[in-house]
Amino acid sequence: MTSHRWDPAQYLRFGDERTRPLVDLLARIPVDARTVVDLGCGAGNDVPPLRARWPGAAIHGVDSSEEMIERAQHEAADARTTFEVGDAASWRATGDVPDVILSNAMYQWIDGHIDLLPGVADQAGAAFAFQVPGNQDAPSHALLRRTAAECGVTGYRSIDVRDPAEYLERLTRPGWTVDVWETTYLHVLQGPDAVFEWISGTGARPVLARLDGAPRERFVERYKAALDEAYPPREFGTVLPFRRIFAVASRA
Repeated sequence: MTSHRWDPAQYLRFGDERTRPLVDLLARIPVDARTVVDLGCGAGNDVPPLRARWPGAAIHGVDSSEEMIERAQHEAADARTTFEVGDAASWRATGDVPDVILSNAMYQWIDGHIDLLPGVADQAGAAFAFQVPGNQDAPSHALLRRTAAECGVTGYRSIDVRDPAEYLERLTRPGWTVDVWETTYLHVLQGPDAVFEWISGTGARPVLARLDGAPRERFVERYKAALDEAYPPREFGTVLPFRRIFAVASRA
């Protein structure tokens, strides 16, 4: 997992848009659940859709960011939701087997995560589900790489996302039913420099963490200008096409 500090306020600025893929993922999980583990739970913004899907379930969130867990614990509103700071990539069930294990936009930060997925699924009693962004080739990320290189930043942490067919192949085993699909959302973002504000809370963090002072200001200025050209603001907002990849593996 990345060690860069997360800013919960910046991440949640577009909370509704970031939560929508989770709602779509939950709708395709074909099981009831009494216990749910959310790997990479972030600031706890996954809890409302999880609670709507499984009203009586015990929900446990795991995230490596102390800032995110602190925010999640502060916002927690029910006694059946708990959180812990921990490495979600290496998390293992130590007590009762959870009915459902899921992850909302975490695995892209874990190199070689595709090799971990069958083992994580095996720890779930009924289903394992996740979604990851599939926009590593979008203008937002291509411009990030180009602008970072122009500003002398290379070798920073980048995301690892595989083709949907690879996820299907890796998770399909005897005793499992696997559903994999992709969706491109057209998010309409509001406010100035909207795409920069979005990506500065996620994908651009490793670059921003390497810069300070005047070099950081130069990078931000150039990157904002490039993004505004690639994603021109319109009267109704700025359109950000965003591809997501989903997978649900349930025990037959």
